[in-house]
Amino acid sequence: MSETLISGSNVTVSNLGVSFSADGKAREVFANINLAISSGQIVSVCGLSGIGKSTLLRVLAGLISPTTGTVQIDGELVTAPSKSMSFVSQDYSRSLFPWLTVEKNIALPFRGKKIEKSDMSSRVQKALSDVGLSDFSHSYPWQLSGGMQQRVAIARALVTRPRLLLLDEPFASVDAHTRLELEDLVLNLAHEIKVTTIMVTHDVDEATYMSDKVFVMSGSPASFTTEIDVNLSTPRSQSLTRSLPDFIKTRDELYKSMRR
Repeated sequence: MSETLISGSNVTVSNLGVSFSADGKAREVFANINLAISSGQIVSVCGLSGIGKSTLLRVLAGLISPTTGTVQIDGELVTAPSKSMSFVSQDYSRSLFPWLTVEKNIALPFRGKKIEKSDMSSRVQKALSDVGLSDFSHSYPWQLSGGMQQRVAIARALVTRPRLLLLDEPFASVDAHTRLELEDLVLNLAHEIKVTTIMVTHDVDEATYMSDKVFVMSGSPASFTTEIDVNLSTPRSQSLTRSLPDFIKTRDELYKSMRR
């Protein structure tokens, strides 16, 4: 994938806010959100459940319009989903089409695009290889385990070589062992294709392990109350990295920030 990707996107968020109306009353979900993410960075947004993390990610994706403020990707105002962006949710079972094979599910983003059939096929096969599913190309999603289904969703998100990858708690619905495997898979592929990655999670260890920078959302309306730089070398290892003093220090700082 990396041979044709120029770089990841630069993302700028200015004074972002979202309000909803319920029962005749306005509810301000979050306000005054500001972000500056450089090309190729991996950033996590942490916070307690229901704080507004997923809503924020959908605004960044262009799926929800903000009430105030702006989102810019590579200097262009976001008003709709960008063609250079891919989105992965935790609900892998609903994101895949059960009547399509794994191969055809991964090829879906190419529908309606002008691309040579041979090029599309080679990209799909490369994506299958990247996520370790080359032997399951003709299987159907319902024949796969939950972790394998999420691998299909990740392959589909990366097959078009996006410049921006948005992850909404992508490993929350799988078992602990599969979660660690998927963390490494996404981390390695993100570094390989140099895609800018923004991940929403409430898992402190996961955010510390995967990120270059972590933002903590809290309050009502929510805002970014803490920004933490993660100074861990790459490539990372589940066993070695998590035992490093810098990992433990950063994780504890993040945990205390969320508790506050």
